[in-house]
Amino acid sequence: MTHPLGQLLVPQLRWDPGLGFTYLDELIGDALDIGVGGFWIVGGTRSDVAALTRELHRRSRLPLLIGAEIDGGAGSAFHDATGLPPLSALAALRDADVMRRAARLTARELRGLGVNWALGPVVDLDREPRNPVLGARSPGLDAQRAAEWAVEWVDATQAEAVLACVRHFPGMGRATEDPALGAVTIATAAGTLWADDLLPFRGAADTGVASIMAASASYPGLDPSGRIASRSRPILTELLRGELAYDGLIVSDVLAAPGMLRGDDEGIAALEAVSAGCDLLLAPHDMDAVLETLVRGYDGGMIRPTALEETRNRRTFWADWAMPGDTREPTLEDVLWARQLADTLVHSVRGAVATVGPLADVIQVDDDAGHSWPVPSRQHLTDALKAMGLEPRLVDAPTAEGQGAVLLALYGGPGIGKGRSGYSPETRRRIAQAVADARQSRRALVVALFGPPRLAAEIPEAANVLCAWNGERCMQEAMARRLG
Repeated sequence: MTHPLGQLLVPQLRWDPGLGFTYLDELIGDALDIGVGGFWIVGGTRSDVAALTRELHRRSRLPLLIGAEIDGGAGSAFHDATGLPPLSALAALRDADVMRRAARLTARELRGLGVNWALGPVVDLDREPRNPVLGARSPGLDAQRAAEWAVEWVDATQAEAVLACVRHFPGMGRATEDPALGAVTIATAAGTLWADDLLPFRGAADTGVASIMAASASYPGLDPSGRIASRSRPILTELLRGELAYDGLIVSDVLAAPGMLRGDDEGIAALEAVSAGCDLLLAPHDMDAVLETLVRGYDGGMIRPTALEETRNRRTFWADWAMPGDTREPTLEDVLWARQLADTLVHSVRGAVATVGPLADVIQVDDDAGHSWPVPSRQHLTDALKAMGLEPRLVDAPTAEGQGAVLLALYGGPGIGKGRSGYSPETRRRIAQAVADARQSRRALVVALFGPPRLAAEIPEAANVLCAWNGERCMQEAMARRLG
C-alpha cells in the first residue's frame, strides 16, 4: 500500500549477467506498491535498461527519479553505453568545453535510456594521498578550479533535463578510512572546510544543482556530536539549507554501508537521516523494515509534518521536471570524440613505450581481484589488441615465443571496500617478479597502469609506465590503440 513516507526510499536494482533484471520482479512490485520515490540502477545492457525504465515509469503512480552512477560517463554504468575518462583525467586537460561536452554526452545517453538522474559528479578534493576510495574520481586539488568544473558539469547535465547530484557533502577528500568498512572521521577545522573542501559544493548549489549527496563520515569541526554528515542536522539543515541556502534534494549515502550505520540498524540510520534533513534514502536493504521505522518516527514526532511536506514537494518538482519526453541521442561525432578524448589522456608517466607484439606476452595483475563489487571486464584490452592485428596471450611470465616488449596490465587502485589507497603487498610482489622475469629474459617490459598516475610511485622497479587513469572499457581500448 502506498505510503507518503515511501517516497523517501530509492532502492537499488542490480543487473545480473544471467538473469538481467527479471529476478528483481518481486522487489520492484513491492517498491512500487510502497510508492518509492525512485530507483538506482547498477549495470545492464542498453536494451535491458531501456526496457526496465519504460516499465518502471509506466507502472509507477508517481513520477520517478531513476538514477545511475556516472563516474566514467554512461559507459561506466551500463555495459554497451559510451564510456568517458574519469573526472581526474578530464580535469587534467583544464578545458571547460571538454567538461561541458562530456557532461552533455553523458546526460543525453542517460535520458535516451529513461534514466533521468545522474549520480555525479564526485567533487571531493584530492587532499589526502592515503584516501582509500576516491581514486581517479576527484576533480583534483585546486578548490577553485574544482568548483568551476562542478558548475560546468551541473549546468550541461541539467540543460538536457537530467538531474545532477554532486557528492559527497561536505567533502570526503581528506578521509583516510573507507566508509564501506567502518567509521570515518575527518577532523579538519570548520574554517578550512569552508574555505576549501566546501567550495565545489557552494558553486554547485549556487548554480542550482538538483541534488547533493551527503557523506557517511563525521566532521567534528562542523558537528561536535560526531554524527556523520548524512545523519547530522547541523551539517544538513543548519549549514547546507541555512548558510548555503540550498533548496534542492539532499540524498543520504548508501543506507546499509557500515560507515552510514555506525552500529545501528538501517531503520534508525534512516530515521536520523530524515530528521537531519535528507529527502531521499539511497539503497535501503530492507525497505519494509526501514519504512516501518520511519512511520513510527513520524507518529512519535521525530519527523515533522511540515518537513515531510517540503521533502515531497521538492521530490515531486524535480521528478516532474525530468519526466520522460523528447530525447537527443548522442551522434556518431559524439562517440568518436569520446574515443579521441580517451586516446589523448593515455600518457607516459615514466620511460618510453617499447614495441609490443605482434605475438605479445601479457601478464595481468589485478589488484581488485577477490573484492565483491562489480569491476569492468579485463578482456577489453586483449580484444582491442586482437582487433588491431596483434596476438596477445595471457601468461604468468615471459615466454620464448613472445615477441617485443612484455606487457604488464596492472588493474586496480583506490576503491570502495578495499580499505587502502595503494596496491596490496601481493600485487607489488607480482609486479616485482614480472620485472625480474622480463630482465632475465632480456626483454623490455611496459606497464599499462589502469589507475591514477600517482600509483606509478608504488612500482619504482618498472622503467616504462603508461597511464590510462582507470580500468573502464574505454580506457582499456585507448591503451590498446596507444600500444598498437
